[in-house]
Amino acid sequence: MVPLDMDSKPAEGTGKMNDNMPGLGRAFEETKRTARVLELIQIIAVAPRRYRRRDLAERFEVSERMIQKDLEIVRHGLRLPLARSAEGYYFERIPRLPALQCTFPEALALLMAVQVARQVSGIGSAELAAAVTRLEALFPAEFAPLLRQVACAPVTIARKEHRNQMLMLLHRALLMRQKVQMVYETRSRGGEVNERVVHPYHLLPYVRSWHLIAYCELRGQVLVFKVDRIHEARLLNEGYSIPEGFDLDSYLGDSWGLLRQEAGQVEEVVLRFERETGLRVAEEYWHKSQEVQEEPDGYILFRLRIPITPEFISWVLYYGSQVEVLRPAWLRERVAEEHARAALIYGGLTWK
Repeated sequence: MVPLDMDSKPAEGTGKMNDNMPGLGRAFEETKRTARVLELIQIIAVAPRRYRRRDLAERFEVSERMIQKDLEIVRHGLRLPLARSAEGYYFERIPRLPALQCTFPEALALLMAVQVARQVSGIGSAELAAAVTRLEALFPAEFAPLLRQVACAPVTIARKEHRNQMLMLLHRALLMRQKVQMVYETRSRGGEVNERVVHPYHLLPYVRSWHLIAYCELRGQVLVFKVDRIHEARLLNEGYSIPEGFDLDSYLGDSWGLLRQEAGQVEEVVLRFERETGLRVAEEYWHKSQEVQEEPDGYILFRLRIPITPEFISWVLYYGSQVEVLRPAWLRERVAEEHARAALIYGGLTWK
């Protein structure tokens, strides 16, 4: 085993934000470092002798000195048998964990959390797939098709206690195929609150909220409900079935996000991004129709075919001056108007 190089120099500075707000800066940097150390352990365990210190520094976009300190935490703080060869770092052995016993609600919560993690970068898909398989094996065979229905394509995790209780109830309703009676607030109708009975079809997180896709007996159609707008809910002793022909992708269609009720006709959208922003946008999967093209002058063209919703317009506005709408013309005018209104609000300011 080749010993780790020791480096006792003080840690690197963390920038102006940390100098102005030392408490917040330190907490933020420690959180980032903790996440980096955990990911570092995983990639070394998955790919032994593949990553050298320089490779790790490039991957995490920090200095080799910072990576060295992380490696010292792994070896001395966490007491993992980290070694180094000419090809890269590896673990001489990996500790085996004891078997874990869970209650039904705990196992279901773990399964859903792992499904969410499958969409988070930096977490190995092979390991998550194995974890899902092990968790699903805890349930009786009859639950297999229901668990497949619960598995969705999530972006983020809800944390509020109200959400936790509501999500557990809705998960149970979905698994047991029980109707739900709920009091729901509809923002599109001026905050109207009414009681309705729904048949849950899918439960999935989107952006910072969880959404329930369910058949609504009051409206007589399948709708999308935001979980945070459910004031009260209770399970009914009435069963239901999901139509065999129902498919989530077909239901959502070509819309951007979940606001399919506000979607119009499909249109071709062409956006031109500044290079750095465009490259970041191009790294993500936003829509099945997206096409990315780098122009000779360095700009990034982003094309897609979608029904344009207020949600999509807000997404474009988020990038400010880093993006220009080329098509359609009406969207270009709409975005320009929004920026003009914003400029009026800040009319007294000057920019360099």
